[in-house]
Order: sequence, then structure tokens, then C-alpha cells
Amino acid sequence: MIPVLVLYIYDLKAANKKSFNRTKRLFYYHLNRLPLKKELWKTKSAFAVEPKMEKIFDRFFRRFGKAVIVYKTTVESIELL
Repeated sequence: MIPVLVLYIYDLKAANKKSFNRTKRLFYYHLNRLPLKKELWKTKSAFAVEPKMEKIFDRFFRRFGKAVIVYKTTVESIELL
């Protein structure tokens, strides 16, 4: 069986610099408190989690509403190009 991961690709957005900085600070503060394993694939604007963690991260992104644009998909592997 091929392991499947849930891939989240996100982008922060805001109307002005002050609101962007506030959103960014809150976003990364709460993201660092989540049980995101260090060995999982992660970049500055994307990360992959195991399917059992999907509900936790869905709730996490819902917390920010329209301040964060999120795309979610499932992947079997991630290749470095």
C-alpha cells in the first residue's frame, strides 16, 4: 500500500501591511503549536500531513477565515525538482 499524504498549500493575504503582519504572527504562532512532525515535508508556504491529522489542520485553517487562502489535495509522493 502506498502511503498517502494530505498536502496543504497556503498564502496569507491582508488589506494592508499592519494587518498582514498581525495575521502572519498569529498564523505561525498557532502553526508551531500544532503537532506537525519535523520529518514531514514542509516549506514556507506548503506542508504535508498524514490523513489522520487532516481534521486538526482543517480546523486550524478555518480559524483564519479569508485571511489565508488554502488549497488541499492528496499526494502519494513529493519529488524535489
